[in-house]
Amino acid sequence: MKKLKQFLFKYKHAIIILYLPIYMVWFVLLEQRTDVKFSEVHCIIDDFIPFCEIFIIPYLLWFVYVAASLVFLFFQTKYIDDFYRCAAILVMGMTTSLIIYTFFPNAQNMRPESFERENIFTNIISVLYATDTDTNVCPSIHVYNSIAIHVGIATSQYFKNKRWVKNSSLVLCILICMSTLFLKQHSFIDLVCAVALYIFYYMIIYKPVPVHYHMPYRNLNQRHKLVKSLKHPRELQ
Repeated sequence: MKKLKQFLFKYKHAIIILYLPIYMVWFVLLEQRTDVKFSEVHCIIDDFIPFCEIFIIPYLLWFVYVAASLVFLFFQTKYIDDFYRCAAILVMGMTTSLIIYTFFPNAQNMRPESFERENIFTNIISVLYATDTDTNVCPSIHVYNSIAIHVGIATSQYFKNKRWVKNSSLVLCILICMSTLFLKQHSFIDLVCAVALYIFYYMIIYKPVPVHYHMPYRNLNQRHKLVKSLKHPRELQ
């Protein structure tokens, strides 16, 4: 019990896990809807993107990519701000996407009715199509989360001098985003909307903090005095 208390105190940011069941229940309920009118998402660019089953590999790697990256950032308590920023932008983007799906139901109709060839990749895709509906697609959470995770890694203090990690993350992020198009899981519009949504929240979450907020202080009184001096400099002269 004592070790558990110590763990929870050290990793109190684990409270973010409570969001996962909320998201899953909400998403599943949206996936089960049949009594709403869905707006079809499609653009001419989609017609020029061929179906390519090999992209099921990076598409599925998304689950490992997101989970492993978050777990790693979670345990880097020395750079805990990296985890907070990444987790915050994920929660905000995913919640916004669910709200959009709720009030503006959308879907796509680009999945092939049959495959030109049968192989292990198309078999896996058949299972994917059977378990994942073609609704709730814009913006693409797959794309949004991939970008969020990559930026989380690229801006992490731990990976500051590890260029190979950043480059590998970027390549995987791009492949995952491409996979949503080549597997006909999403329209190009879904991708663009996800990127736009991420940029919006990036400007909020990753906005540079003024240098004076990084100034050291010994106690709360000194911090309060510092903040007060910044707001009302004349009072302390």
